[in-house]
Amino acid sequence: MTKKGKVYLIGAGPGDADLITVKGLECLKTADVVIYDYLVNEELLKHCKTGCEKIYVGKKASEHTLSQQGINELLIEKAKQGFIVVRLKGGDPFIFGRGSEEALELKNNDIEYEIIPGITAGIAAPSYAGIPITHRGYASSIAFITGHEDTSKMESDINWEKIATGIGTLVFYMGVANLPFIVSKLKEFGRAGDTPVALIRWGTHNFQQTITGDLDTIVKIAEENNFLPPAIIVVGEVVKLRDKLRWFDIKPLFGKRIIVTRSRTQASGLCRNLKNLGADVIEFPTIDIIPVKNFNLLDDSIHNIRDFSWIIFTSVNSVEIFFKRLFELNYDSRILKNGKIAVIGAETGNALKQFGIIPDLVPTTYTSEGTVEAFRLMKDEIKGEKILLPCSAIARDIIPSELEKFGAVVKIVLIYENVIPDYSEEKIDSYFEREFHLVTFTSSSTVMNLAEIFRKHKKEHLIGKIKGASIGPVTTETAKQNGINIVVEAKIQTIEGLTDCILEYFSDKKGYVA
Repeated sequence: MTKKGKVYLIGAGPGDADLITVKGLECLKTADVVIYDYLVNEELLKHCKTGCEKIYVGKKASEHTLSQQGINELLIEKAKQGFIVVRLKGGDPFIFGRGSEEALELKNNDIEYEIIPGITAGIAAPSYAGIPITHRGYASSIAFITGHEDTSKMESDINWEKIATGIGTLVFYMGVANLPFIVSKLKEFGRAGDTPVALIRWGTHNFQQTITGDLDTIVKIAEENNFLPPAIIVVGEVVKLRDKLRWFDIKPLFGKRIIVTRSRTQASGLCRNLKNLGADVIEFPTIDIIPVKNFNLLDDSIHNIRDFSWIIFTSVNSVEIFFKRLFELNYDSRILKNGKIAVIGAETGNALKQFGIIPDLVPTTYTSEGTVEAFRLMKDEIKGEKILLPCSAIARDIIPSELEKFGAVVKIVLIYENVIPDYSEEKIDSYFEREFHLVTFTSSSTVMNLAEIFRKHKKEHLIGKIKGASIGPVTTETAKQNGINIVVEAKIQTIEGLTDCILEYFSDKKGYVA
């Protein structure tokens, strides 16, 4: 019997990836095929399972990747092949999203479907701009209106006479190109020229833009600011509240574009910190973490784990890969009870705690040198002891060589490789030829790999554009050797420490170097 497919029409929300609903995210994680639009934040695609087919069908202005009929046929085709299909649409599927048309096509073809609503831009974008679309005393009614209507039509589908004065707050979607027409119609049918107006572009993104005026002035203001789609228009007295209720675009890093070079598996903490402070964060991982293909050496070490007095974890990756293999061999954390564990850094220690273990040693300085210094204080205790060091193929040899000088026996087990991702020239240009304010480096590898990516594509000139933020002195020195200017160095070598110093740097008009 052929497996029966199903289509989920999911509202991805207005832009901020965190605004997708819990149900929508859970369905996305199970999809075999995801068909997504122009206004969908591609961060959401990171949640797709391995092997999921991702198909972009974005439409903007005169550029259509696929016609609406083509999209309908694609949904039907994939569902008939037995796949779980997610149709991921910006905002809400049923609010100017043509989701109802797609649902009708599915219905007509006897294909099971489900609608998962999303937060629409007409609510979210004003909220992020500090504009409540209703407020007692200002507006008790709302209308959502298409601003994309063809102005050459003999008859409008919009009853301008009634909406102009009969509704408190008017929210126009896709209306920037038609702004003069919309303004003229509202004034023609009685809306006062001094009625406040806001235009909100890329709502809920950390590069959101908002301009305000009134019906008499907003067209000129939009022209002066070269205000382009995608944007919504909010008309009504509630716009007056923006000055008091602004919260999003006054965050300390708002308007700052920061490129994060950390591996994608580790970038989330730093990205989250910077985004919460308002930064427009661009992920450009210069490291891919690839577990080794052959775990024989690690397996042997785990089977004989009681032979080791210490295990030293140098990164979050080493912790996660080690424990994943431990569990695959049918062991759990109890097998480590007879030994001690050291970690380089608080972040690696936190990763260890996820497996129910508190590290015995966290050096004061989160470097290989700091780790050696911590062991130097107990060198008499480790003389003749066996130490396991599961690490990457490019790990520095300072720890094993120095500990062996103290009389320890160090077994190095390579458990993952740091691979440089393959970027196209177009991708590099899209990230680095545009304006950006800072590039973060959390290890020497992120520095060297970025320099190698530039060299491979003959983009060395981009190195001179970089203002770098380094997690510590070793990374800073590597950056200097590669010609990269470091303007921020974390005082405390943690992600939080780096975040704090970035915040301090942008707060100090004269610039800041730790």
